[in-house]
Amino acid sequence: MFIAPWFRGDWAYDEPLVEGAEVFLGHEAFRDAARRMFEGGVIVPQIVYVNLNPPIAQVDPGHVDIPAFRGIDRTQHPVWLLATMLKSGLFDRWYVPSVTAVAWYYEGEGGGFTYWPDGPDQAPISRPCVSNSAVVGDNDYMFHRVEAVGPEERTLPKGLTLESQLCWAGDAWEVIEQGDVRARYDFEDVRVSVSWKAQVFADEEQQALYQSHEDDLKLEHVVETLLTDLAAKGTPTERPADPLHDRAFVETLNATYRKAPTVWE
Repeated sequence: MFIAPWFRGDWAYDEPLVEGAEVFLGHEAFRDAARRMFEGGVIVPQIVYVNLNPPIAQVDPGHVDIPAFRGIDRTQHPVWLLATMLKSGLFDRWYVPSVTAVAWYYEGEGGGFTYWPDGPDQAPISRPCVSNSAVVGDNDYMFHRVEAVGPEERTLPKGLTLESQLCWAGDAWEVIEQGDVRARYDFEDVRVSVSWKAQVFADEEQQALYQSHEDDLKLEHVVETLLTDLAAKGTPTERPADPLHDRAFVETLNATYRKAPTVWE
């Protein structure tokens, strides 16, 4: 599988994980924009992470972010399951809405932001990468992507794995794979974006329900609900012994609930 030079680091999850992350986690402009989007809901900042993109061709056809549900989230469950749950529409009662701010720090070529505000079957909007600016959106539902970064004449490092790292060497960024330097980039050639995510509760009662865990989902209920829906759709499927790792089960769910952009311009 091709591994693109796309690097990420987590800066905060419920609390700062690295020094300085509180500047983003408590960002009042992000919080105010989220309130306007969700008409005064209870906004609880939760996650901050950074993406670093060296020069790279357009590799993302469009994606949505990782959703969370009461009792089922990314801390203990795989991304594919969470994405399937959201796309199925079967677990909306337990869905925890979120809002995302994406801020950019890059002045090189490319690196724009495409997003589909009217749905994946309608024309998207391409927004140039304006350094020190941000877009706030409902990225659990709104498809979006990073556009090509850097000039057209670019060479991608080969042989990368999920363990590859992007490290600052004092005078350049270095792509490191098993101790070997696979590529070097000047500071200004790497597109930096910082994403801020907050939970959104309609009111304090919904926030209290989330915090109490009184109405949390269980994995067994999720699997049973999916199996029932598959049968209703004419795709009866045997209950797998290990639903989180059964390849046939995962492929059936992907085929049944798949959603992706169909219009790119």
